[in-house]
Amino acid sequence: MGGKYRIKGNKYPRMRRPRRRGRLVVLTVASVVVLGVGGWGTLQLIDVFTGGGRKASAAGDGTDCGTTTKASPSPSAKPVPQPRTITVNVLNATTRAGLAKKTADELKKRGFKIGDVGNAPQQYDKKVKGTGLLLGPAAALDTALPVLGTQLPGAERRTEAARKGAAVDLVIGDGFKELAKKPDADRALTELATPEPAPTTKKGC
Repeated sequence: MGGKYRIKGNKYPRMRRPRRRGRLVVLTVASVVVLGVGGWGTLQLIDVFTGGGRKASAAGDGTDCGTTTKASPSPSAKPVPQPRTITVNVLNATTRAGLAKKTADELKKRGFKIGDVGNAPQQYDKKVKGTGLLLGPAAALDTALPVLGTQLPGAERRTEAARKGAAVDLVIGDGFKELAKKPDADRALTELATPEPAPTTKKGC
């Protein structure tokens, strides 16, 4: 053919083009790696300046804010008086003799001051069907009467606006059997003097 080289057999002389293709592949791979590293670094910088996707949204919308429950003391209008400061008149409105004295003696052992002991006045005599009736002045409604009520649960409480003095009455009714057991009465008195605090809920971030 008049050329410088002659081709024999099925083998061809090696050219430089395959070497250039190898270089292109290496350069392409290197470029992809560089771009990947650069992109990852860019994302890291964005996270640093924005505080991260989850943290930023938490600070903005408050969805991860915690709820704190704190107990606050229950308000009390008046302090609960001690039994030794309460004078109790024990009056029997039943037909069972000696019931007023027996009850008065037990109340005295439990720390109460005892006033009059005897039969109930006509307006209450044989007219109290429940366990008993606790009577007192208006000021005793939230003070002395609840304390006396720990000794006779279920007794009706009633105030008299025109009543003078601080003494209260325990009028024994037909349903009366005995005062509350002393441990139970002491427990009720403790709960009355130290009520459980009311929980308050506060939400904050």
